[in-house]
Amino acid sequence: MRIVANGEDAMVTTGRQLAGLLHAGLVVHLVGDLGMGKTTLSRGIVTGLGHDGAVKSPTYTLVEPYEHTRPPVYHFDLYRLGDPEELEFMGIRDYLDGQNLLLVEWPQRGDGVLPPADLVITISREGDGRSIVLQAQTDAGGAVREKAMGMAW
Repeated sequence: MRIVANGEDAMVTTGRQLAGLLHAGLVVHLVGDLGMGKTTLSRGIVTGLGHDGAVKSPTYTLVEPYEHTRPPVYHFDLYRLGDPEELEFMGIRDYLDGQNLLLVEWPQRGDGVLPPADLVITISREGDGRSIVLQAQTDAGGAVREKAMGMAW
């Protein structure tokens, strides 16, 4: 399934729409080159789940928690991760209790330690906008994708 977003506001709006489909227990991998809008889409998702403050990139902190949203969201950015084993040291398994939604940018940097995705969202350039492709990796991800296919984008 493919969505086209033209501009930053459209990316945030798309994230807000996706937020209504996401639920606790999902692991969502966000894939795309630098500057494609992974954090912008995440901002839409987090605000769509009830956060009304700033949503910043976790590039330097590796994870930004949004524990007051429903479900709680943990936004990871693994771009600066030196070794996948660092995820074990930071307690990645503690986030996988089925009560949280995990958004993970640069998931390939956590290969071997990071849990597999339920849903992969790939963002690429399309003209002046962005192409957003949803790929299900599990039945739970498939259910999200099916609901998304029935929406007007």
